[in-house]
Formats: sequence, structure tokens, C-alpha cells
Amino acid sequence: MKKIVRYFTLYFLLFFLLGFSAKSQEKQTDLVKSNKWFIAGPAKENGEEINRIRKQKGIIAVSAKDNPKGEVELNVLITSSETNDGIPTNLSDESKYVEITYQSTQIIKLQAREGNHEGTGCVHGGSHPRVSLPASPNQFKTIKIPWSNFKQDELPDGKVLNIHNLCKFNFVNYNPVSGSVLKIKSVIIF
Repeated sequence: MKKIVRYFTLYFLLFFLLGFSAKSQEKQTDLVKSNKWFIAGPAKENGEEINRIRKQKGIIAVSAKDNPKGEVELNVLITSSETNDGIPTNLSDESKYVEITYQSTQIIKLQAREGNHEGTGCVHGGSHPRVSLPASPNQFKTIKIPWSNFKQDELPDGKVLNIHNLCKFNFVNYNPVSGSVLKIKSVIIF
């Protein structure tokens, strides 16, 4: 009888933990699947194309034009918006990192743009907390980036990102070469 009680207790505990884990996973939003994306710079694809493919295939795909001049900038708001600006998001203290699955032929700078002082939109221009996404030209790579890694201009002593005022992510290729490619399968905040 004790064995049966132990098995039922273990089964119940396992069921509860797995159920709780699945519930917490459901709360995570994948910005690739849920939010509209915006593009600027010398890319072959325009915003309509990027979002059509995103909805059909669940992937963001951007390639640089031949002889590109300027930077390619791909961005997404944390709180969904139909425009390339919107109210900042106040992430919980429980939030620890962003997980990104991507493939890129070049190094990409990931800027985390904060909200403006008025709380009505994103900060534009200037420098921002950011990190580098290493090139991964031959396969998709998944990385977890702790919020503490996002520092102003990537400087070791740079101001750390304020996750209670996070507006959007900018994926920037500052020096694109002809045909360089960036593909993003998921962007999930944990």
C-alpha cells in the first residue's frame, strides 16, 4: 500500500510540476509570431514582404541589396504596435533574459531601445544599450542574453538597460555587404 501511495504522490507531483512549467511557457510571447516588424536601409525586402513571410512561414528574413550604402535596421516593438513607435513595456523583476534563434552571415548589433521620458514612445537617435550577435552563417543559433549584458554602446561601464522602460529591439547590420542575410525564427522574453 505504501508503494502505491508513493507512486500516486510522485505522479501527482510530477503532473503538477510539468503542468506548471507548461503554463509558464504559454505566457511567453514570441515577437516573431505576434508582432509586426519594420525595416529601414538597403534591404531587398520591404516591410509588407517581411511581415507576409513572417505570418506564412513563421520567420523573419532580410537580405542586403547589391552594393548597399548605409545600415540595415530591422526592428520590433515589445508591446505590439502598427507603427514603428509605441509605448514602452514595464517588464517584471522576474524577467531575466531574451532568447533569440537566428542565422546571420554578419555580426548583428542588437539594440534595446528604451522609452522616452514622457512614456509615450521610444527614444530615437543617439546611443543605446546593445549587445553583439555573432555571425552564424551556416546554421540557426539560439542564444540567451541576460538583461545585464545590454550596456550603453556595449561599453563595460556603460549604463545598463532599464527593463521597466523597454520599448523595442533593433537588429542592426552597420556594415552590410551585398547579399548578406539575417533570418530570425524567434525572439522570446523570459
